[in-house]
Parts: sequence; structure tokens; C-alpha cells
Amino acid sequence: QTLQLAAVPNCTVVGVCDLYDDYAQEAADGIQKRTGKRPATYSGDKDAYKRMLQELKPDAVIINTNWDTHAQFAIDVMESGAHAFVEVPLATTIEDLWRVVDTAERTQKHCMMMENCNYGREELMFLNMVRQGLIGELLHGEASYIHELRSQMFDVERGCGSWRTYHYAERNGNLYPTHGLGPVAQYMNIARTDDTFDRIVSFGSPALGRAKFAKENFPADHKWNQMEFKCADMSNSIIKTKAGRTILVQWDETSPRPYDRKNLIQGTEGTLAGYPTRIAGEKISPKPEEDLTHAHAGGAEIDDMGGYHRWFQGKQAVKVMHDKWDHPLYKRLGADAEAHGGHGGMDYIMDYRLVYCLHNGLPLDQDVYDAAEWSAVQELSRISLENGSKPVKF
Repeated sequence: QTLQLAAVPNCTVVGVCDLYDDYAQEAADGIQKRTGKRPATYSGDKDAYKRMLQELKPDAVIINTNWDTHAQFAIDVMESGAHAFVEVPLATTIEDLWRVVDTAERTQKHCMMMENCNYGREELMFLNMVRQGLIGELLHGEASYIHELRSQMFDVERGCGSWRTYHYAERNGNLYPTHGLGPVAQYMNIARTDDTFDRIVSFGSPALGRAKFAKENFPADHKWNQMEFKCADMSNSIIKTKAGRTILVQWDETSPRPYDRKNLIQGTEGTLAGYPTRIAGEKISPKPEEDLTHAHAGGAEIDDMGGYHRWFQGKQAVKVMHDKWDHPLYKRLGADAEAHGGHGGMDYIMDYRLVYCLHNGLPLDQDVYDAAEWSAVQELSRISLENGSKPVKF
């Protein structure tokens, strides 16, 4: 994250803080190599960041620590007079989400959850298409984060697995909802119109994969083999919005299957979907005789009304989509994003936007209310599961 920020115009990384000094020095080395300027480093204890805030008085702080610290760190940053930019999720409890929102309102500081998936090329293109009305009135979305991450359990003493593994053991629910949900919420203009999330109902599969992995890869007396993993391998939730729309939200970081965020948005006149990128609709699909890719799936007949009976997809089709509907932001920044990297360039575009908005006094693309609403799925899904999968109000 710091390397992408260091490459953004009109932005200087002045400090790096980490619990471990070698991590802080490694980040500082990378920034120095990219910019020629070495930031100050802070490390050694859990309060090192407070010294950084007091001594450097930064304008903004990026918080990419473990989940349980996000809320308090964001609060401390805003209290110090800086804007807070927080990795997902914003917080793990409804109580902490309210604390962050209250602090942002009281201090009048920005607090943005850094949902980088909103800045992927596909997600930006779909947002552009939705805003142009190409799929009509929106009805339904599908959002997931399916990413096999069992290998993180080898991070026993420090690193992501050293704290993340405990979350699988301590509670159930969708622990990481926002990578898929953030883009769908923005397609639907959630909380920017009268529509917002209303209620959620959740179900979970058995919790088997983590215990199996621990048994196969660690000694019998290892602490991972002494745990009872409570969190379902596959979490399934359905959100109902106040306008009546539905969103399927899935999460699975355990099962051996390919990466998938679904990224589906369905309207009265068409559907856009990811993994792989594909579209179908009355206004956007080519006629059968114009199809540039392959025959439709399933052998169904194609009528003369258009090509919405099969997906328009494939390498050549995606190029056509990009040429017609790439978001203006990607057209302007895409080459720089690819050069600087960060999850395919989405991190750079996100960082560019937040710096640009701050410099120009503009509202951020995502605000503290987005962060709270999307992150609330974590605890609300748990509550639904613990109550026999009953609906829970947002």
C-alpha cells in the first residue's frame, strides 16, 4: 500500500509504523528506492503509532493492521487531527462501528475504508454501464469473496495467519464481506438514494476445512490442533434492501476452489457478471449474427430479439467491452495503474483518487457510512446464524 501511495502525485509518505522493526524498515526501503526519500520509522510496541501521530502530525494515515485494531486506530488518528484510511473491514462489532462513525462526525475528519475492489477495471466498467442505464432498473446483485487462504495458517508467530486464524475459531458468520459487496453496493447507489440495506439472513456450511488442514500440516499438539473452528467454510447470506432489491453475499477462505468475487448485477434489461467477465442484455448484447466470440451455452435457440440468451464473453468480447464502456477514470489512469501495480492496479487508482479528492476538497468515493454499512455484515451474519438463520435488521 505504501509503495502505491509513494507513486501518487502530490503525496509524500512521511512515516511508517509497524509492531516489528524489520517490517517497518522493509517498507521504508521500498519507499526510499521509489522516491529517493526515506520516511521516518516507528516500531517496537503497540503504542508506537501514537508517537508517530504526535511527532509527524500527518495529514492522513493508512491503517492496515489486524482487524481487531482497526476501529481504535481510526479513532485515535481522527482525534489527532488526521484523516483515517482503513483496510477492510472497518471494525468487527456494531458497537465499534458506531464509535468510529461518531468520531468522524465529531472531528469532521474523513474515515474511508479502503475497499480497493471498487477500483478494479471490471468494477469501474460495470459502474459506468449501470450509470448509463444500460441494464435498466436494478433488481439483484451477487457478491463474494472466495479465496483459498489456508496457507496463512503457516504464519504462526506473526503475519496474517497468526491473528486471522483465531477469528475462524472464535465466531461464525461472513468475516470478510466487503470485497464483493462494496462494488455491488455502489452499483445500486446504496445510501446515496432512498435505498439502503434493510435486513440480512445467513446460513453456513459445516466448519471442516481448517481442522482438516491443521491435522494434515501441524503436529497433534500444535495450538491449531487444539482449536475448535466454529466458522463455516462457506458462508451464504442474502441482503434485502429497503427498495426490495436482493444481494447474495458469499465468503469462503478455506475450500480448494478458484478465486471468485462473482461481481454480478442484474437489471430489467440485462446482466453484468464477473469471473469471467461477461454480459447479456437487450441493449448491450450483440445480435446473434454479430457475436464475436463463441456459440451460446446450453444449446438453447437464439431468437432475433438479441443475444441475451447467452453470455457475450471471451477475450475478444472483453476488448469490445473495454473499448465501448471503460470508465473515464480507468481511461485516464489505467496505464499508470498497470505500471505501479497493486492488485492489478486497483490499489493505485484508489490511492490516486483519495489524494486527489483531499487536495481538491471533494467528497471521497466511499465514506464512513459506506464503511460501517458494508462491514456490519460481519456481525449481523453471526447474529442471524446464532438465531436459527432468522432475518436481522441493519
